[in-house]
Amino acid sequence: MKIELFDYDPTWPDKFELERKRLHSVLAPWLFGSIEHVGSTAISDMIAKPIIDIMVGVKSLNGSRGAIEALCRHGYCYYPYKPEQMHWFCTPSPTFRTHHVHLIPYRNALWFERLNFRDKLRGNQELADQYAQLKLSLVQKKRDDREAYTREKWLFIQNVLEL
Repeated sequence: MKIELFDYDPTWPDKFELERKRLHSVLAPWLFGSIEHVGSTAISDMIAKPIIDIMVGVKSLNGSRGAIEALCRHGYCYYPYKPEQMHWFCTPSPTFRTHHVHLIPYRNALWFERLNFRDKLRGNQELADQYAQLKLSLVQKKRDDREAYTREKWLFIQNVLEL
């Protein structure tokens, strides 16, 4: 999929909230912890792919396997992306995505890492601006390679997490 970045859309938090309520209902038997808006759409004024990233806390990956079928029945597409870390879904289709859902064990290292990065960018406009510039630069070079685009952002993310 070609990577396209868009200016911040002030409706993204509302879109998250609508989906959070839906997910809370669908995933009630497996919920353990909170449902969080993460990724660039969770950061005010950040350019982003217009896909709402949602992190859902579960007790364990093994114990939440039933959630895979439940989400698929409700229009989500499951893909075993990093299956040792999460259950990953997109909707409405792999070729046109409006939401990603990541079922992650609540309060594990990845959980804290994602919240920490989001919160540091929310609280530091200079860091947020640096991240936006990096994303603009990478999309020029890696527009057709989503994995490389994501991989090359990782060094910046690691540096922010060490602050």
